[in-house]
Amino acid sequence: MEKGGPFLVALGKSWHPEEFNCAHCKTSMAYIGFVEEKGALYCEVCYEKFFAPECSKCQRKILGEVINALKQTWHVSCFVCVACHNPIRNNVFHLEDGDPYCETDYYALFGTMCHGCEFPIEAGDRFLEALGHTWHDTCFVCSVCNDSLEGQTFFSKKDKPLCKKHAHSINI
Repeated sequence: MEKGGPFLVALGKSWHPEEFNCAHCKTSMAYIGFVEEKGALYCEVCYEKFFAPECSKCQRKILGEVINALKQTWHVSCFVCVACHNPIRNNVFHLEDGDPYCETDYYALFGTMCHGCEFPIEAGDRFLEALGHTWHDTCFVCSVCNDSLEGQTFFSKKDKPLCKKHAHSINI
């Protein structure tokens, strides 16, 4: 015979309040927070004691959102850009001397910008240096016809690269 009375719904199942207990300490979780871990339900106290990961920065247990980065676990508020101190969350970041930087600050502080497109030259990009600037290989082109100047004889007028054909014929 089924019991009547109040019930609660959690994790897609219906529970009688007196049966909704922590798998470890057996405390009723009808009116407190709980966490599912490895198929069992635990009160927040037991979860923190037995399962919650420790933050790499502050060494406190992480009960909310966990950031996994650099083979470690962090509170969102502890894994921040060392320059702007904003949480990095799951955004792209770069390391410099072991410190995390958000993408914007990393390129502002350490990056090399392409003189042609003004975007960063990233690790693995092919680039060249000419006319006192750094360029992606695909951005070093004639200012008139956009033909690639990589490995070619080129000329310069007003700091603009020009191919042989346009070196003397065009006013820049």
